Amino acid sequence: MASSIAAGAGSTDPTAARRNTKRPKYSKFTQQELPACKPILTPRAVISAFLLVSIVFVPIGVASLIASRKVVEIVSRYESTCIPDGVTDKVAYIQSPADKTCHISLPVKSRQFSFLKLFSFEKVHKHMKSPIYVYYQLDNFYQNHRRYVKSRSDEQLRDHREENSTNACKPEDIANGKAIVPCGLIAWSLFNDTYSFSRDNKNLTVNKNGISWKSDREHKFGKDVFPKNFQSSAIRGGATLNVSIPLSKQEDLIVWMRTAALPTFRKLYGKIEVDLNEGDNITVTLQNNYNTYSFNGKKKLVLSTTSWLGGKNDFLGIAYLTVGGLCFFLALAFTIVYFVKPRQLGDPSYLSWNRNPGGR
Repeated sequence: MASSIAAGAGSTDPTAARRNTKRPKYSKFTQQELPACKPILTPRAVISAFLLVSIVFVPIGVASLIASRKVVEIVSRYESTCIPDGVTDKVAYIQSPADKTCHISLPVKSRQFSFLKLFSFEKVHKHMKSPIYVYYQLDNFYQNHRRYVKSRSDEQLRDHREENSTNACKPEDIANGKAIVPCGLIAWSLFNDTYSFSRDNKNLTVNKNGISWKSDREHKFGKDVFPKNFQSSAIRGGATLNVSIPLSKQEDLIVWMRTAALPTFRKLYGKIEVDLNEGDNITVTLQNNYNTYSFNGKKKLVLSTTSWLGGKNDFLGIAYLTVGGLCFFLALAFTIVYFVKPRQLGDPSYLSWNRNPGGR
């Protein structure tokens, strides 16, 4: 026994030594010795970098801001205006079977009667080139609530054989002993205000085809899945669905089912595919059906054109201009400091990676 221990202690086998150590096998990758760019931040390099960022960012910011300002947008809040005079309980009114037709005209015509009320957006102040996108905007509506977001069945939406997959849809999972298709709170609360437009007593067609994501239509909503038992419970949440049209073609539902991350959001309602000229008198007939009064929500109708950058959004342009301007200011400040009070630079040859390139 003693001789074997002694032999082991006196062994010079390199394989045995490597086997007993925890040191990893040497390689340039594990020891982080691969060739790499190691820039030295001299004053000239820093100033040049800031100037380059400002030269790139400022024109992008200007172009983005100009594109955003070219977008023509008309916004009208209507949930309060479309309540008849004398109605004090708005929740009771919106839940009643009363006629909730409301007319919006451009420009203002101050006349009202019964359940009809005539008012306006601001006047069409600039030529609006087609396509003109029609949105509805909801404020103070928290579609990102955890229970609300999870109250849906993607399996049921995709495949008609999964009709009874309603475990995640409570409380809107079963009605009258049968599964609801589509189930869940999201579908149940489908937005049900409707809009129709006319110009000089001639109807303007709103195209509702292609308003949803193509990937949603083709992969998330089945072509063989049809609404069943929908909005048949005691409390009706929103719009009804045509039972003869598959879910893949019910684009209002598809748009609504893509939940918003913030409590103020817009969803696409349709497209007007003719130009609107400056000064045109546009009348909008809407059905004010959706209940936002119980949670102090707001409803707005939005007409908007687009640019190469999308809809109206000044934030991106302002952000680019701010960063570009800040970089230009820093470059100018560093340049002044560099010339007024210069400091001697160190010798880069003393840096460790220059003295010993191998790192060992």
